[in-house]
Amino acid sequence: MMTHDQYLATRRFAALDGVRAIAAVLVVFFHYGGPNWERANGWIGVHLFFVLSGFLITTLALREEARDGRISLAEFYIRRVFRILPVYYVVLGVVVVFAYFRGMGLRHSGILAALPWNAAFLGEFHQMIMFGQAWTLGVEQKFYLVWPLLAFGLGALGFVKRLSLAAGLVVLMFALISFLPYATSYSPILIGCALAIVLHHRKGFAALRVFTHPVAGLVVAAALITVQTTFGEISELLSDEHGVVTSTVYILLAALLVPSLVAGGPLAWVLSLRPMRFIGERSYSLYLMQGVIAVALAGAIPQFAPHRTLTAVAVTFVGLLAADLLYRWVEIPMIDVGRRIIARRRAKKTEPAEEVALVAA
Repeated sequence: MMTHDQYLATRRFAALDGVRAIAAVLVVFFHYGGPNWERANGWIGVHLFFVLSGFLITTLALREEARDGRISLAEFYIRRVFRILPVYYVVLGVVVVFAYFRGMGLRHSGILAALPWNAAFLGEFHQMIMFGQAWTLGVEQKFYLVWPLLAFGLGALGFVKRLSLAAGLVVLMFALISFLPYATSYSPILIGCALAIVLHHRKGFAALRVFTHPVAGLVVAAALITVQTTFGEISELLSDEHGVVTSTVYILLAALLVPSLVAGGPLAWVLSLRPMRFIGERSYSLYLMQGVIAVALAGAIPQFAPHRTLTAVAVTFVGLLAADLLYRWVEIPMIDVGRRIIARRRAKKTEPAEEVALVAA
């Protein structure tokens, strides 16, 4: 089993790219796979994305704080802006241009009305045709805005306070379900945050260390798949009308799977294979492009119009080709721009200190 020091020394969690790959493909098959894939409950892939987002963002922040004494909120937001926004707006533009030239009618199709909402990352309140899945990005953007301020921007919080903050926000999100239908979407992100806080703390890690064992990972993965494929039956058994309890069980299992994937083992090895990493690295663009790809395929080849396995495979394949272009020509270059801006900011901060040192000499 992994030790806490080994965990802190691990800089890249390659297996999590494989989880992203599975999550993205699940969502595509949920949308376009038809009745044969209903039992797969592919919509639940969104929960996997959310758990990983909360875990990774909070882990990076905690490690920066441990290294530098605090986190730079400015640098955090610069990284998020150049990671999320460029591809998002490129795909949003592709959707609008494609709809226009296809003669769908921007006003008649509702795209014009939904455009300001989606441009402002408020797609959960006004979804757009061929871009409806982007509501999840609205949820994540709000999380990115608020969570770092609460957890790191108000001074150094201890383990108990940060964990209590995450747990309290989860409870608040459940309490707001009646008023804000999308409130529960923040719960998996916050559970991912809580996991990061626990694993970063030595005693917290010790409490969850058993889950770093490869066998424990396989058991949790089996339970996760069971809940996913029997979601309806479990909800009915628990009289869980809206699936909130069952979803929470699934989210907790997804969080408990992460320690074994970070530690390594047979499952982590499979998820770290090059094809899995390839899809995982391009999962963001694939997720955004699926709608317009599906409409384009259905228009070009009528056999892909019905929702069935073949259609989902085609959307995934063509979507990955488009996602690879976006990854190479938009995502990576824009991430590099963000890094260069951060490097310049840091260089400017060191210049006055160097000048003072020279004067003193």
